[in-house]
Amino acid sequence: MRNDPQEAPVMSELKPDPIGRTALAVEITNRLRQMILEGQLEPGGKINEKLLTEQFGVSRTPLREALKVLAAEGLLDLIPHRGAVITRQSESELAEVFRVLASLEGLAGELATAAASDETLSQIREMTQQLRRSYEETDRPTYFRINQAIHKAILQAADNETLLRSHELLAYRVQRARYQANLTPERWRAAVEEHEAIAEALCARDAATTAERMKEHLLRKLASISAKG
Repeated sequence: MRNDPQEAPVMSELKPDPIGRTALAVEITNRLRQMILEGQLEPGGKINEKLLTEQFGVSRTPLREALKVLAAEGLLDLIPHRGAVITRQSESELAEVFRVLASLEGLAGELATAAASDETLSQIREMTQQLRRSYEETDRPTYFRINQAIHKAILQAADNETLLRSHELLAYRVQRARYQANLTPERWRAAVEEHEAIAEALCARDAATTAERMKEHLLRKLASISAKG
């Protein structure tokens, strides 16, 4: 049956594409996440929706969509009749999570030495070099982004879906602490050197050394957080 062109909807009747609002919510999510990670929004503090809508020049709808995403990541608590509050984490909670993450990442490093392709190892080596450059340029947001990408690449290279999912569930709970752990120049420099040592062992496909260095990297990060607190 041939379509009647007179029955086709005119442009003004078509449902608008929601991509604009979606992109806006993603942008707000990214900006709020960065504010929380950098400590601009203090743990225990309440999100002032009115202030943020004015600051970002947006309505409350995309802002609230962003808050839901950050709550799912564990950076916020959505409390009935009170609103969004930046989560607090005790030292004991962080210690519990970091120790499990350290074991998971150690295992990921061990598995990746056997499962990763030469191309993947080359990419991780290149990202580690980029990490060094971002450190030397004191570009903390870029450093943190590359840092996350390296850890993610090693986890994916392990080729173990159970490991990947288990890690993902816990990683959101400590991303703020991971970001702030490198605030001192000494710890930041040490973290870069640890990443370079990990990449060296990984590219050599030395399973035991890679596992040890991955686990120790996370535990040293925990130690720096504990000392800071």
